Amino acid sequence: MKLLFVSTTDRIEPWRKAFSEFAPDIELVAWPDVPDPDAIEFAAVWKYPPGELKRFRNLKFVSSLGAGIDHLLGDPDFPKHVPFVRLVDPTLTSGMVEYALWAALRYHRQILEYETFQRAAEWHQLPAPSTAERRIGIAGTGEIGSAIAKAFAGLGFDVAGWSRRGRAIDGVQAFAGAEGWVPFLARTDILVCVLPLTAGTKGILDARAFAALPKGAYVINIARGGHVVDRDLLAALDCGQLAHATLDVTTPEPLPADHAYWRHTRVTITPHVASLTDPRTAVPQVVDNIRRFISGQPLVNRVDRENGY
Repeated sequence: MKLLFVSTTDRIEPWRKAFSEFAPDIELVAWPDVPDPDAIEFAAVWKYPPGELKRFRNLKFVSSLGAGIDHLLGDPDFPKHVPFVRLVDPTLTSGMVEYALWAALRYHRQILEYETFQRAAEWHQLPAPSTAERRIGIAGTGEIGSAIAKAFAGLGFDVAGWSRRGRAIDGVQAFAGAEGWVPFLARTDILVCVLPLTAGTKGILDARAFAALPKGAYVINIARGGHVVDRDLLAALDCGQLAHATLDVTTPEPLPADHAYWRHTRVTITPHVASLTDPRTAVPQVVDNIRRFISGQPLVNRVDRENGY
Protein backbone atom coordinates (compact mmCIF):
# COMPACT_ATOMS: atom_id res chain seq x y z
CA MET A 1 0.00 0.00 0.00
CA LYS A 2 1.61 3.24 -1.16
CA LEU A 3 0.93 6.74 0.14
CA LEU A 4 2.21 9.76 -1.75
CA PHE A 5 3.63 12.52 0.48
CA VAL A 6 3.65 15.96 -1.11
CA SER A 7 4.59 19.15 0.75
CA THR A 8 6.56 22.19 -0.28
CA THR A 9 7.04 23.28 3.35
CA ASP A 10 7.41 20.14 5.51
CA ARG A 11 10.48 18.00 6.09
CA ILE A 12 9.63 14.41 5.25
CA GLU A 13 11.79 12.73 7.92
CA PRO A 14 9.41 13.28 10.88
CA TRP A 15 6.51 12.04 8.75
CA ARG A 16 8.41 8.99 7.57
CA LYS A 17 9.31 8.16 11.17
CA ALA A 18 5.70 8.53 12.35
CA PHE A 19 4.33 6.36 9.54
CA SER A 20 6.95 3.66 10.11
CA GLU A 21 6.08 3.51 13.81
CA PHE A 22 2.30 3.70 13.50
CA ALA A 23 1.65 1.93 10.20
CA PRO A 24 4.70 0.03 8.89
CA ASP A 25 2.56 -1.61 6.20
CA ILE A 26 2.09 1.76 4.46
CA GLU A 27 4.96 2.74 2.19
CA LEU A 28 5.58 6.49 2.07
CA VAL A 29 6.57 7.72 -1.39
CA ALA A 30 8.14 11.17 -1.34
CA TRP A 31 7.23 13.55 -4.16
CA PRO A 32 8.65 14.32 -6.68
CA ASP A 33 10.54 11.00 -6.91
CA VAL A 34 7.64 8.71 -7.85
CA PRO A 35 8.87 5.80 -10.02
CA ASP A 36 5.39 4.31 -10.56
CA PRO A 37 2.53 6.85 -10.38
CA ASP A 38 -0.07 4.13 -11.02
CA ALA A 39 0.91 2.39 -7.77
CA ILE A 40 -0.17 5.38 -5.69
CA GLU A 41 -3.57 4.89 -4.03
CA PHE A 42 -3.56 7.56 -1.33
CA ALA A 43 -1.94 10.97 -0.86
CA ALA A 44 -1.15 13.27 2.06
CA VAL A 45 -0.48 16.80 0.82
CA TRP A 46 0.20 20.38 1.83
CA LYS A 47 0.66 23.27 -0.59
CA TYR A 48 1.54 21.09 -3.55
CA PRO A 49 2.01 22.41 -7.11
CA PRO A 50 -1.45 22.73 -8.75
CA GLY A 51 -2.16 20.05 -11.31
CA GLU A 52 0.35 17.61 -9.87
CA LEU A 53 -2.20 15.11 -8.55
CA LYS A 54 -4.00 14.52 -11.83
CA ARG A 55 -1.29 12.13 -13.05
CA PHE A 56 -2.03 9.62 -10.29
CA ARG A 57 -4.79 7.68 -12.00
CA ASN A 58 -5.49 5.23 -9.16
CA LEU A 59 -5.78 7.80 -6.39
CA LYS A 60 -8.56 6.85 -3.96
CA PHE A 61 -8.61 9.91 -1.69
CA VAL A 62 -6.38 12.77 -0.52
CA SER A 63 -5.64 13.91 3.04
CA SER A 64 -4.73 17.52 3.72
CA LEU A 65 -1.87 17.77 6.19
CA GLY A 66 -3.54 20.78 7.82
CA ALA A 67 -6.95 22.09 8.77
CA GLY A 68 -7.04 24.25 5.65
CA ILE A 69 -8.02 22.79 2.30
CA ASP A 70 -7.88 25.88 0.06
CA HIS A 71 -4.77 24.45 -1.64
CA LEU A 72 -6.99 21.57 -2.81
CA LEU A 73 -10.06 23.63 -3.65
CA GLY A 74 -7.89 26.07 -5.57
CA ASP A 75 -6.42 23.40 -7.86
CA PRO A 76 -8.40 23.58 -11.13
CA ASP A 77 -6.97 20.22 -12.22
CA PHE A 78 -7.73 18.30 -9.04
CA PRO A 79 -9.40 14.99 -10.05
CA LYS A 80 -13.14 15.61 -9.67
CA HIS A 81 -13.91 12.01 -8.66
CA VAL A 82 -11.37 11.93 -5.82
CA PRO A 83 -12.64 12.87 -2.33
CA PHE A 84 -10.45 14.68 0.16
CA VAL A 85 -10.40 15.14 3.92
CA ARG A 86 -9.08 17.80 6.23
CA LEU A 87 -7.11 17.38 9.41
CA VAL A 88 -8.93 17.93 12.70
CA ASP A 89 -6.21 17.46 15.27
CA PRO A 90 -6.54 18.40 18.97
CA THR A 91 -2.86 19.35 19.01
CA LEU A 92 -3.33 21.67 16.04
CA THR A 93 -6.46 23.17 17.61
CA SER A 94 -4.68 23.71 20.92
CA GLY A 95 -1.92 25.65 19.21
CA MET A 96 -4.45 27.90 17.49
CA VAL A 97 -6.20 28.57 20.79
CA GLU A 98 -2.89 29.45 22.44
CA TYR A 99 -1.96 31.88 19.68
CA ALA A 100 -5.36 33.58 19.66
CA LEU A 101 -5.24 34.01 23.45
CA TRP A 102 -1.68 35.37 23.32
CA ALA A 103 -2.46 37.90 20.61
CA ALA A 104 -5.72 39.11 22.17
CA LEU A 105 -4.39 39.25 25.73
CA ARG A 106 -1.45 41.29 24.45
CA TYR A 107 -4.01 43.87 23.36
CA HIS A 108 -6.36 43.51 26.31
CA ARG A 109 -3.62 43.81 28.94
CA GLN A 110 -2.17 46.88 27.15
CA ILE A 111 1.20 45.27 26.54
CA LEU A 112 1.76 47.39 23.43
CA GLU A 113 1.49 50.51 25.56
CA TYR A 114 3.81 49.12 28.22
CA GLU A 115 6.36 48.20 25.55
CA THR A 116 6.28 51.85 24.43
CA PHE A 117 6.82 52.99 28.01
CA GLN A 118 9.77 50.62 28.36
CA ARG A 119 11.48 51.96 25.26
CA ALA A 120 11.13 55.46 26.70
CA ALA A 121 12.26 54.30 30.18
CA GLU A 122 9.00 55.61 31.64
CA TRP A 123 7.19 54.03 34.60
CA HIS A 124 3.44 54.40 34.03
CA GLN A 125 0.55 52.34 35.35
CA LEU A 126 -2.59 52.27 33.23
CA PRO A 127 -6.08 51.60 34.61
CA ALA A 128 -6.79 47.87 34.81
CA PRO A 129 -8.91 46.66 31.87
CA SER A 130 -12.23 44.90 32.46
CA THR A 131 -12.43 41.43 30.97
CA ALA A 132 -16.23 41.40 31.09
CA GLU A 133 -16.36 44.64 29.11
CA ARG A 134 -13.93 43.53 26.40
CA ARG A 135 -15.85 42.23 23.40
CA ILE A 136 -14.14 39.44 21.48
CA GLY A 137 -15.46 38.40 18.06
CA ILE A 138 -14.57 35.07 16.46
CA ALA A 139 -15.14 35.02 12.69
CA GLY A 140 -15.51 31.35 11.84
CA THR A 141 -16.91 28.98 14.46
CA GLY A 142 -15.91 25.60 13.09
CA GLU A 143 -13.82 23.13 15.07
CA ILE A 144 -10.98 25.57 15.75
CA GLY A 145 -13.07 28.74 16.04
CA SER A 146 -15.43 27.10 18.55
CA ALA A 147 -12.50 26.03 20.72
CA ILE A 148 -11.12 29.58 20.63
CA ALA A 149 -14.51 31.08 21.49
CA LYS A 150 -14.92 28.72 24.46
CA ALA A 151 -11.44 29.59 25.73
CA PHE A 152 -12.20 33.33 25.71
CA ALA A 153 -15.62 32.78 27.30
CA GLY A 154 -13.95 30.72 30.01
CA LEU A 155 -11.80 33.73 30.90
CA GLY A 156 -14.88 35.92 31.30
CA PHE A 157 -14.75 37.87 28.05
CA ASP A 158 -17.89 38.98 26.22
CA VAL A 159 -17.64 36.65 23.21
CA ALA A 160 -19.57 36.47 19.94
CA GLY A 161 -19.13 34.21 16.96
CA TRP A 162 -20.02 34.64 13.31
CA SER A 163 -20.46 31.93 10.72
CA ARG A 164 -22.55 31.18 7.69
CA ARG A 165 -25.22 29.39 9.68
CA GLY A 166 -24.64 30.76 13.21
CA ARG A 167 -23.28 27.91 15.30
CA ALA A 168 -24.62 27.70 18.84
CA ILE A 169 -21.89 27.70 21.52
CA ASP A 170 -22.60 27.95 25.24
CA GLY A 171 -21.76 31.41 26.56
CA VAL A 172 -21.17 32.82 23.07
CA GLN A 173 -23.54 35.12 21.17
CA ALA A 174 -24.18 33.77 17.66
CA PHE A 175 -24.41 35.84 14.47
CA ALA A 176 -25.11 34.31 11.07
CA GLY A 177 -24.95 35.05 7.37
CA ALA A 178 -24.62 38.28 5.45
CA GLU A 179 -27.24 40.02 7.57
CA GLY A 180 -25.33 39.26 10.76
CA TRP A 181 -21.88 40.32 9.56
CA VAL A 182 -22.00 44.06 10.22
CA PRO A 183 -23.85 43.74 13.57
CA PHE A 184 -21.24 41.18 14.62
CA LEU A 185 -18.39 43.52 13.72
CA ALA A 186 -20.07 46.51 15.39
CA ARG A 187 -19.93 44.79 18.81
CA THR A 188 -16.33 43.49 18.42
CA ASP A 189 -13.32 45.16 20.03
CA ILE A 190 -10.88 42.37 19.13
CA LEU A 191 -11.62 40.40 15.95
CA VAL A 192 -10.10 36.93 15.51
CA CYS A 193 -10.42 35.50 11.99
CA VAL A 194 -10.39 31.70 11.67
CA LEU A 195 -12.65 31.43 8.63
CA PRO A 196 -12.09 28.88 5.87
CA LEU A 197 -10.95 30.53 2.67
CA THR A 198 -13.74 30.13 0.12
CA ALA A 199 -15.15 32.18 -2.74
CA GLY A 200 -17.52 33.75 -0.23
CA THR A 201 -14.87 34.70 2.35
CA LYS A 202 -12.01 35.83 0.12
CA GLY A 203 -11.38 39.52 0.83
CA ILE A 204 -14.03 39.59 3.57
CA LEU A 205 -11.79 41.74 5.77
CA ASP A 206 -12.03 44.86 3.62
CA ALA A 207 -12.67 48.59 4.05
CA ARG A 208 -16.36 47.97 4.75
CA ALA A 209 -15.56 45.44 7.47
CA PHE A 210 -12.94 47.64 9.12
CA ALA A 211 -15.30 50.63 9.10
CA ALA A 212 -17.96 48.51 10.82
CA LEU A 213 -15.64 47.72 13.73
CA PRO A 214 -15.55 50.17 16.65
CA LYS A 215 -12.85 52.82 16.26
CA GLY A 216 -9.63 51.58 17.82
CA ALA A 217 -10.45 47.89 17.34
CA TYR A 218 -7.83 45.17 16.86
CA VAL A 219 -7.63 42.50 14.16
CA ILE A 220 -6.00 39.07 14.50
CA ASN A 221 -5.84 36.88 11.39
CA ILE A 222 -4.82 33.24 11.87
CA ALA A 223 -6.85 31.87 8.94
CA ARG A 224 -5.54 32.75 5.47
CA GLY A 225 -3.95 35.84 4.00
CA GLY A 226 -6.60 35.88 1.29
CA HIS A 227 -9.22 37.01 3.78
CA VAL A 228 -7.57 40.43 4.08
CA VAL A 229 -7.55 43.23 1.51
CA ASP A 230 -4.09 44.54 2.34
CA ARG A 231 -4.52 48.10 1.10
CA ASP A 232 -7.74 48.45 3.10
CA LEU A 233 -6.11 47.17 6.28
CA LEU A 234 -3.16 49.53 5.91
CA ALA A 235 -5.52 52.45 5.31
CA ALA A 236 -7.60 51.57 8.39
CA LEU A 237 -4.43 51.37 10.50
CA ASP A 238 -3.01 54.62 9.13
CA CYS A 239 -6.16 56.61 9.84
CA GLY A 240 -6.59 55.19 13.34
CA GLN A 241 -9.80 53.26 12.67
CA LEU A 242 -7.86 50.17 13.75
CA ALA A 243 -5.34 50.30 16.57
CA HIS A 244 -3.25 47.29 15.58
CA ALA A 245 -3.24 44.05 13.59
CA THR A 246 -1.59 40.70 14.28
CA LEU A 247 -1.13 38.68 11.10
CA ASP A 248 0.12 35.10 11.13
CA VAL A 249 -0.91 34.61 7.50
CA THR A 250 -0.34 36.79 4.46
CA THR A 251 -0.60 36.83 0.68
CA PRO A 252 1.85 35.80 -0.57
CA GLU A 253 3.81 33.60 1.79
CA PRO A 254 6.63 34.15 2.53
CA LEU A 255 5.89 37.86 2.76
CA PRO A 256 8.25 39.84 0.46
CA ALA A 257 10.92 41.83 2.27
CA ASP A 258 9.69 45.09 0.80
CA HIS A 259 6.07 44.64 1.96
CA ALA A 260 4.66 47.50 4.05
CA TYR A 261 3.57 45.13 6.85
CA TRP A 262 7.15 44.44 7.92
CA ARG A 263 7.86 48.01 8.95
CA HIS A 264 4.41 49.19 9.97
CA THR A 265 4.38 50.20 13.64
CA ARG A 266 0.85 48.94 14.08
CA VAL A 267 1.37 45.48 12.61
CA THR A 268 2.78 42.32 14.17
CA ILE A 269 3.84 39.61 11.71
CA THR A 270 4.55 35.95 12.44
CA PRO A 271 5.44 33.43 9.68
CA HIS A 272 2.35 31.15 9.67
CA VAL A 273 3.25 29.53 12.98
CA ALA A 274 0.03 29.93 14.98
CA SER A 275 -0.07 26.13 15.00
CA LEU A 276 2.03 23.58 13.16
CA THR A 277 0.95 20.05 12.32
CA ASP A 278 2.60 17.39 14.48
CA PRO A 279 3.17 14.18 12.49
CA ARG A 280 2.84 12.10 15.68
CA THR A 281 -0.80 13.13 16.12
CA ALA A 282 -1.67 13.67 12.44
CA VAL A 283 -0.51 10.32 11.07
CA PRO A 284 -3.04 8.25 13.07
CA GLN A 285 -5.85 10.27 11.47
CA VAL A 286 -4.49 9.72 7.96
CA VAL A 287 -4.07 6.01 8.62
CA ASP A 288 -7.52 5.70 10.18
CA ASN A 289 -9.13 7.06 7.03
CA ILE A 290 -7.10 4.68 4.87
CA ARG A 291 -8.32 1.76 6.98
CA ARG A 292 -11.87 3.09 6.83
CA PHE A 293 -11.74 3.42 3.05
CA ILE A 294 -10.43 -0.12 2.61
CA SER A 295 -13.17 -1.53 4.85
CA GLY A 296 -15.90 0.44 3.10
CA GLN A 297 -16.61 2.87 5.95
CA PRO A 298 -17.21 6.62 5.42
CA LEU A 299 -14.21 8.94 5.60
CA VAL A 300 -13.84 11.14 8.67
CA ASN A 301 -13.73 14.94 8.12
CA ARG A 302 -14.54 14.64 4.44
CA VAL A 303 -14.78 18.03 2.74
CA ASP A 304 -17.96 19.20 1.05
CA ARG A 305 -16.63 20.82 -2.11
CA GLU A 306 -19.72 22.96 -2.59
CA ASN A 307 -19.45 24.51 0.89
CA GLY A 308 -15.65 24.65 0.78
CA TYR A 309 -15.15 22.97 4.18
